[in-house]
Amino acid sequence: MAKTVADIFETMEWGPAPESRRDADGWLDAHERRFGHFVDGDWREPSEGERFESLNPADGSVLAQVAQGSAADVDAAVAAARAALPGWQALGGHGRARYLYAIARAVQRNARMFSVLETLDNGKPIRESRDIDIPLVARHFYHHAGWAQLWETEFEGRWQPVGVVGQIIPWNFPLLMLAWKIAPALAMGNTVVLKPAEFTSLTALRFAELCRSIGLPKGVVNIVTGDGRTGQAIVAHDDVDKIAFTGSTEVGRAIRVATAGSGKKLSLELGGKSPFVVFDDADLDSVVEGVVDAIWFNQGQVCCAGSRMLVQEGVAERAIARLKARMEKLRVGDPLDKSIDIGAIIAPVQLERIDRLVKQGVEEGAAMWQPSWSCPTDGWFYPPTLFTDVSPSATITQEEIFGPVLVTTTFRTPEEAVELANNTRYGLAASVWTENINLALDIAPAIKAGTVWVNCTNFFDAASGFGGYRESGYGREGGREGLWEYVTAATAATAATAATAATAATDAGGEGSHGSHGSHGGDGSHGSHGSHGSHGSHGSHGSHGSHGLPRIDRTPKLYVGGKQARPDGGYSYDVTGAGGAVVGEAGLGNRKDVRNAVAAARKAAAGWARASAHLRAQILYYIAENLEARQDEMVRRLRAMGASGEGARREFDLSIRRLFTYAAWADKYDGRVHHTPLRNVTLAMPEPLGVIGIVCPDEAPLLGFVSTVAPAISRGNAVVVVPSERAPLAATDLYQVLDTSDVPGGVVNIVTGRRSELAPVLAAHDDVEGVWYFGADEGGAEVERLSAGNMKRTWVGHGGARDWFDARQGEGESFLWEATQVKNIWVPYGE
Repeated sequence: MAKTVADIFETMEWGPAPESRRDADGWLDAHERRFGHFVDGDWREPSEGERFESLNPADGSVLAQVAQGSAADVDAAVAAARAALPGWQALGGHGRARYLYAIARAVQRNARMFSVLETLDNGKPIRESRDIDIPLVARHFYHHAGWAQLWETEFEGRWQPVGVVGQIIPWNFPLLMLAWKIAPALAMGNTVVLKPAEFTSLTALRFAELCRSIGLPKGVVNIVTGDGRTGQAIVAHDDVDKIAFTGSTEVGRAIRVATAGSGKKLSLELGGKSPFVVFDDADLDSVVEGVVDAIWFNQGQVCCAGSRMLVQEGVAERAIARLKARMEKLRVGDPLDKSIDIGAIIAPVQLERIDRLVKQGVEEGAAMWQPSWSCPTDGWFYPPTLFTDVSPSATITQEEIFGPVLVTTTFRTPEEAVELANNTRYGLAASVWTENINLALDIAPAIKAGTVWVNCTNFFDAASGFGGYRESGYGREGGREGLWEYVTAATAATAATAATAATAATDAGGEGSHGSHGSHGGDGSHGSHGSHGSHGSHGSHGSHGSHGLPRIDRTPKLYVGGKQARPDGGYSYDVTGAGGAVVGEAGLGNRKDVRNAVAAARKAAAGWARASAHLRAQILYYIAENLEARQDEMVRRLRAMGASGEGARREFDLSIRRLFTYAAWADKYDGRVHHTPLRNVTLAMPEPLGVIGIVCPDEAPLLGFVSTVAPAISRGNAVVVVPSERAPLAATDLYQVLDTSDVPGGVVNIVTGRRSELAPVLAAHDDVEGVWYFGADEGGAEVERLSAGNMKRTWVGHGGARDWFDARQGEGESFLWEATQVKNIWVPYGE
């Protein structure tokens, strides 16, 4: 019997509300359900003729045949992007803004088509693609049209486009990920070769057609479809200047290794295992709806899904009971039905992975619960799943499942909550649920994640950056911070590309090569070498002090944890000056010395990061003050190591200026409040990386040291520094300056020695969050390769010379940016 509207209101029963797929099918049929690549503004058949099927996850039916990209196809796309680059940049900011605006308007005009096509290809509920994904796509192009318009006033002259950008996106948010990457790249004047995920290429191909319809210049956007082979060809291509990748940590690690030493700029948005932290004063009804949005949004196939629910013990039983009741009401079914909550899993391979990990969770002793109803049998579906009594070390707690599976555990204190939240190798996102704003804003900065939502989850906007800490990758997408991924410092890009002769000679074992490494003595004294002057002023070998007596020998030690320390091996090496005369010796640090220095830095890092910006500024001023008092001594030292008289004086004066510069920036390089179109305050907080390893340049040994160390510590990082190998005494002479300037022990640690031996240890160390390397190309390549172990950030010069005496190259915002990572905290307000 047919039910009346009154009956439905009385029973609150749901009926089907199907969305029409007619227009999407019409578009597919118009292309005979067979697609090529979009290269240089036109469709192109795959060079090797290979295609694969794009399937509908809801029923397994074939939607279309999609081209498999080969190396030749990627070559053509990159060539088209390279050819289009000068013209696209010549348009200027306003010209690019007009095209980005036109794309945004075209997306809005075709919103329903995109929504249905996305749901057909991906399996997500039509409500999500219609109400969340596609509006955000348009928002990103609108927002970045604004940044393009501001190019001349905000970027030009100081920054320049990267060039040709290779972009590889995942299948969970196909069109939204495309917008996240293409919009900022085009706004900043780059051209693009994009590879969509093989499972979900159709909306990217429809977008390509949209680009042609608005008259976007040919070659600005190129789309090459295919599987991992196509992505590998983009990553390996010599004429691609940057890779932007979103996907698994395993693939991101492989990309980091593959691009090491290539000079390609790299941004990686990788996996996550995000904590959902519930305190005992939280509104539990809001919490339950938050969980629905956190883990069952897009079937849990979200990198930042709140898949680990941490509940304070006092409310855990009530929270779990309400959650189970809500799960019984969730609807799984046809994604085109506007009344369903959970759609289809993307593919059988992902469905099998989810099922395997769920079974493993049960085998490891966790309690598993699922609703009483069953999933559809057509297509690839999985029910919402809840685990309780889960160990923090369990596989399902540590591994990203990427499905509708929630694991829960309890905590007693806020400190324990933070410890459990950070008990993961990932650091993409988190959410905190409490009615106590003081508690929320205390916990949010303590969680190591790039985005923290307060009393909400899975909020995104073009004005706010998104990206990870730790093995969730580095780089940001969205907001002003996302623009830095698509520009380079104009001065750095135009600097000479060859390494300096001093750096090359040192790395090759030429000038500055080591002396009698076998000579060593106790207590830092050395064998056959002559004695040296006190307080670091060294004479030539065999020189004598007053009354014909030998001068007191003083070989600088290492500087670890605020104290001088002998090198573990007891060895030293000669430091030579102009004409090859030996002017002193320096300790020859080894792997153990680096480990000791990192341990000291790690111990100091948390306290230094919590120190006020004013205090860090004061200490940098103190360093400058105490260094100034040693002017004559330092200038003599620089001259002894090869600097000219005028050059030594200038280097010293600029070092003082640099210290003042970063003391000034310490309390001024601050965050922002992003204007996201929601009723909330979105705080963008620059945070220190933690421990940074710095391998200083050989040239300008004092200025290079100050120019790298000062910005890093001004932002609250602790550092392990390998000073100039050729002229390390400029750094070792600073020990007493640091001691008398209130620098906390462990904030600055100095290990002298061979950069070729010390830099790899820093790059491979899991307790180092970033490495800066200014030296020969091959050394930078090794640093990048080894950094993939814990996906630490790197900043290398790729052998290019940097004029440390030029303020445009030796200081500025790029140093501060590399010393920080941005955390976005979303704080809703209102009753």
